[in-house]
Amino acid sequence: MHKLLTPITRTDSYKASHYLQYPPETTRVSSYIEARGGDFDEVVFFGLQAFIKEYLTVPITKPDVEAAKKLFEAHGEPFNYDGWMIIVNEYGGILPLEIDALPEGMVTPTGVPQVQVVNTDERLPWLTSYIETALLRAVWYPSTVATLSREVKKIIYQGLIHTADDPDAEIGFKLHDFGARGASSSETAMLGGMAHLVNFMGTDNVEGLIGPMAYYNAKGPVGFSIPATEHSTVTSWSKSGELAMFRNFLEQHPTGIIACVSDSYDIFNATKNYWGKELKDAVLAREGTLVVRPDSGNPTLMPLDVIEILMEQFGHTVNSKGFRVLPPQVRVIQGDGMDVETIRRLLMNAIDRGISVENFAMGMGGGLLQKVDRDTCKYAMKANAVEVAGKWQDVLKDPITDQGKRSKRGVQAVVKRDNGYESVRDDQLAWGAHGKERNWLRPVYYNGALLRDYTFDEVRERAAI
Repeated sequence: MHKLLTPITRTDSYKASHYLQYPPETTRVSSYIEARGGDFDEVVFFGLQAFIKEYLTVPITKPDVEAAKKLFEAHGEPFNYDGWMIIVNEYGGILPLEIDALPEGMVTPTGVPQVQVVNTDERLPWLTSYIETALLRAVWYPSTVATLSREVKKIIYQGLIHTADDPDAEIGFKLHDFGARGASSSETAMLGGMAHLVNFMGTDNVEGLIGPMAYYNAKGPVGFSIPATEHSTVTSWSKSGELAMFRNFLEQHPTGIIACVSDSYDIFNATKNYWGKELKDAVLAREGTLVVRPDSGNPTLMPLDVIEILMEQFGHTVNSKGFRVLPPQVRVIQGDGMDVETIRRLLMNAIDRGISVENFAMGMGGGLLQKVDRDTCKYAMKANAVEVAGKWQDVLKDPITDQGKRSKRGVQAVVKRDNGYESVRDDQLAWGAHGKERNWLRPVYYNGALLRDYTFDEVRERAAI
């Protein structure tokens, strides 16, 4: 990582000029982060702890300030050298901020603040908004992926409830992360991969495995994979050697769950004749499960067509819900073309054809980790209050051209009431027999100290459907 990349430079260019723009005698600025709406009605909060541990515990040094000063001034922006040197000299290079946040993994409706931040040194009111770029990015991306993954989980779980005997035993491995190669960076793959693991147990994203261990106190991998082929390993045997390749694959892995991509040439021939005839006895004799993977064709139909062929060759049973189920030695996974809508259609088509969802799993790649942006859940960080001459004043944005961008005024709190979680002003928390109403925005960071250190198990428990 380049030495110029520090908390001083992980920002937007124009932020460098903002220290000159606040009202005279401004001493503090409070800002909050929320998902304002978008594709989903509720969102999972996740990822802040990773950001704090990775970036807010690393001190800024005088050479960092000198280098940033040179960069910004050459770039055409003023630079607050004295302000940054206060941070270096009086705070050991650690940002003097207080960050309050929801417990990670908590699910709330959109429009509920997830994070609130304020400067703790009255000389540095500009610092709150200066970190917006990095802080908002650290929250919106993993929270959005965790939310998307959870929405898919809800869809699949409903399909399992309708068609499977034991939905709870099935759901954990029904959506697999194939997205590492389609992510924009290694850090994106890690953040998005661990966000998916909040909801599921299946992944081929090794960087996603490392995130929970590095930042959420996981003692080991919290996701799992299986031996699987890819087209290069199959086609290296040539078309005439495809059957031999399949046979070798079974011999190399005599037990356990394995997956084989089977559409390199002719998915119907491979399914019916190779797996269903030539290798049928070997498949049924294995202590484990062969997962056949089609990787082309209509993703809402092809896996069901493959299942139908496998049922013709291997037989099937009918479960208590009245849906057909393959023998346990054979299953299917569809990893191509999967997103929220194609998964929904695939499940509906399976139900229409009397095929239990327990027969197949799904994988998502770019649709899981990359086809999201800040507007998927309409994330924003906005100032809600400023302290000027010792008095707090409300701040809000209220554009007449878009009321959806109207921000919240006043220091915020999050409470749980009869209708669920909602935001209120901090000075409007209700009092009851046991004291003041609980504010779910809790201090998590103060002047370099991590005040709460969540485990990945805790995050999963809060996000459970």
